[in-house]
Amino acid sequence: MSPGRLAAARGSWRTALRIARREARRSRRRTLLVLVMIALPVLGLSFAAASYDMSELTRSERLDRRLGAADAELRWSSLTPVTQDRWGDNSWPVEGDPVPRTRPVTADELRALLPAGSRVIRVRRWMPFETPLGRRTVSFQARALDLTDPLARPLATLRAGRVPVRPDEIAVSPAAQRRLDTRPGAPVRTTDGTPYRVVGVVEFPDNLGEVVTLSGVAPDGPPTDESWLVDLPGAMDEALADRLNARGIQVSTRSPLPGRQEFDNGTPLPDAEEAGVSVLVGGLGLLEVVLLVGPAFAVGVRRRRRDLALVAVAGGDAAHLRRIVLADGVVLGAGGAALGLLLGVGTAFAGRPLVEQYLIHERLGAYRVFPSALAAIAAVAVLAGVLAALAPAWTAARQDVVAGLAGRRDAPRPRRRWLLLGALLTVVGTALAAFAASQTSPTGVLAGVTLGELGLVFCTPTLVGLLARAGRLLPLTPRLALRDASRNRSSAAPAISAVMAAVAGSVALGVYVASDDARQRAGWQPGLPPGHALVQFADREGDPRPTLAAVTGRVRAVLPDAGVAGLAIPECARPAAPEDYCVAQAVRPPDERCRYEPFEVAPASTRDDPRCRQPFREPNDISLPAIVDDGDVLAALTGAPADEVAAARRTLAAGGVVVTDPRQVADGRVRVEVTHSSGAPTDASLLPGYPLRGGLPVDRLVLSPAAARALGLVAAPMGYLVDTAAPPTDGQRERLIDELSEEAPTALQVSTADPPTDQRPLLLLLAAASGVITLGAAAVATGLAAAEGRRDLSTLAAVGADPRVRRVLSLCQAGVIAVLGSALGIVAGLGSAAVVLASLNQRYAQSWPVQPPYPVTVPGLTMAVLVVVPLVAMLGAALLTRSRLPVERRLD
Repeated sequence: MSPGRLAAARGSWRTALRIARREARRSRRRTLLVLVMIALPVLGLSFAAASYDMSELTRSERLDRRLGAADAELRWSSLTPVTQDRWGDNSWPVEGDPVPRTRPVTADELRALLPAGSRVIRVRRWMPFETPLGRRTVSFQARALDLTDPLARPLATLRAGRVPVRPDEIAVSPAAQRRLDTRPGAPVRTTDGTPYRVVGVVEFPDNLGEVVTLSGVAPDGPPTDESWLVDLPGAMDEALADRLNARGIQVSTRSPLPGRQEFDNGTPLPDAEEAGVSVLVGGLGLLEVVLLVGPAFAVGVRRRRRDLALVAVAGGDAAHLRRIVLADGVVLGAGGAALGLLLGVGTAFAGRPLVEQYLIHERLGAYRVFPSALAAIAAVAVLAGVLAALAPAWTAARQDVVAGLAGRRDAPRPRRRWLLLGALLTVVGTALAAFAASQTSPTGVLAGVTLGELGLVFCTPTLVGLLARAGRLLPLTPRLALRDASRNRSSAAPAISAVMAAVAGSVALGVYVASDDARQRAGWQPGLPPGHALVQFADREGDPRPTLAAVTGRVRAVLPDAGVAGLAIPECARPAAPEDYCVAQAVRPPDERCRYEPFEVAPASTRDDPRCRQPFREPNDISLPAIVDDGDVLAALTGAPADEVAAARRTLAAGGVVVTDPRQVADGRVRVEVTHSSGAPTDASLLPGYPLRGGLPVDRLVLSPAAARALGLVAAPMGYLVDTAAPPTDGQRERLIDELSEEAPTALQVSTADPPTDQRPLLLLLAAASGVITLGAAAVATGLAAAEGRRDLSTLAAVGADPRVRRVLSLCQAGVIAVLGSALGIVAGLGSAAVVLASLNQRYAQSWPVQPPYPVTVPGLTMAVLVVVPLVAMLGAALLTRSRLPVERRLD
């Protein structure tokens, strides 16, 4: 571009920006509407950016929280020399494997390695602290340090009372204080009976959770859980660091240690898949903003037709007209960005305590705003304004000057190329989404869905025109609403497209979530008959295991009709090594075994081979190993019919085994193998067996006590099986845990018929999000149409139309936007989900083992909300519209 043309373009842009500023001041309501729609997403993004930047602590802030007022932190957990990085974040042995230190470190040992005049204190950050709360045992994270020492005092903030100084004193964090419902001066007793007294409330900036603080004279613990804060008379030099590393001590200081390398991998590159998904999601959000803001620019251009025509008469060419309209997008985009950034950063600063307490559970760093991210957000906001003004700018540059001077509006002519382009993008996007789903590529699926939505956006103006033609058969007010939408396609089509995009995304995600939930429910396999429970007690040194009679009494105090039986598993009678454990499993005869392991590369014929079919599924909730039993727990364990249980008990009484896979039984016998974790030779025996065909479809092996002895195994108690008449309620579970906790710390697992997940909140959230966008788009489009159609309303008043016509017209205008957008979105969302699920099912059908397919499940809750929202939009438009018809001019 020549210097002259560049100067002319610069001057043209300056003039266009001045006109845009003047127009923004003149049309204040439209300006406010655009500013709000652009500022809202900017507010959310800038809030997230500033909060993220404050949560990412600098190295200095991290060291302050670790070192307090000390010069260095020492960790002595190895007996072999170590080498480390410059900051002491990582260390590794100089040669060979590390030899961990088992004996606690003493202060005298450390001081002997440090210069004269050095002072050390111990800090233990990870200690267990268990206390009974009601009938339950509650675990807290405990820290032991002397907060009266100036070295450790900056590590915590005293909120109330004082810090603990005696072995029987503790301080609690605000969260722990709320959990224990205690106050300074109140007693607290641990599960082992040790008494403590709460003397203060202390908060650690790196953990706002439930923390208990003990004094620095707490009992010794493993050296791997402790560190030492050091006050040196001088600086930490290279010779001192070398001497400490040679003794296996890791050193952290406020400045990098000399003579060490800095192992910093730099900023990790984002995952390509995650980056692609983030970019596409951001693009969809940008498209939604552009579609919502576009109608305001389109109405602004139509109201300035005469001004733009005068510019053309005065010598302005098409480029000048485009710049004038695009300058509106620049000015309003920049204004919305400034407003959103100001509110977002202010909200991030004001909401720091809430973010700290409920999101990241630690104190944020210094006040920061992430300037690079805010600049990118502002640039995207300006880009959104320019893109929203792009189509109106193109229309303004091509308008008829004479018609503009006369105030006439020419009906837009449908252009076939946009319809063809939209159809092409829709087909290509659908094909891409289907192919990407078959390859399990979320980025490709999202890219295909995005292209499909763009295609539907290009097709929307043509669809509006077709509906307007069909509206000739409708009554007056709906016919007027369709005619206005057709005549003002530049404002109606973006609003309809915004609703369509939001609804399509909500429906597609809702169908996928509902289908995935239905697939999980269909594939859910309980490990016990639904409602039955497994009770296990924690082993406590010196305490006997609760007896069957005691457990039965506790259980029947809550569930009177429940049965309780002891559950035992096989263990090695003579372990081959101290850590050896045995696993018993039944195996099929060689001619009944599949040649390929699950998920191994196998030919397609494997899927049809009966030997390779999996008649059983792995339990999803309670998984049990082989059981040693004489038949008492068989019915509660498997849920098999009584006649089969009786036959199985006879087999167990004869010293045999019971299996649930008939293919494991050959000539009335079952081969049982026992493998050792130590690598000892596998033991195997052929034992009498009975195939239990009824009950749960779970691969189960039950050994009789005689069979266990024959295999070199012995029965070891595992827990208790509770046979309930009906699934216990949540309240009964709570009471049952409270009762059993009187005996010992208890773990209770209840088998359920369905997975414990509930997708209804997510489905409702998706529907609510699309509903808000639908209401917003309908309200904006209806308001703009009302402002644009005052002449038509005056004409209706002049010919004697009923005042209620205005309300009904607003209702119909909102209905055109909301109903048409929702209908297109539902169709597009259902189609996208069906294509993606069909592609996934095709892939799963060709996998080995064959995976269950996704059923196409339409979420009724989402669809109900999406059907109700357009009715709400129409009703709201009717109620919020004044009935009185305006009269622009009176003739006397």
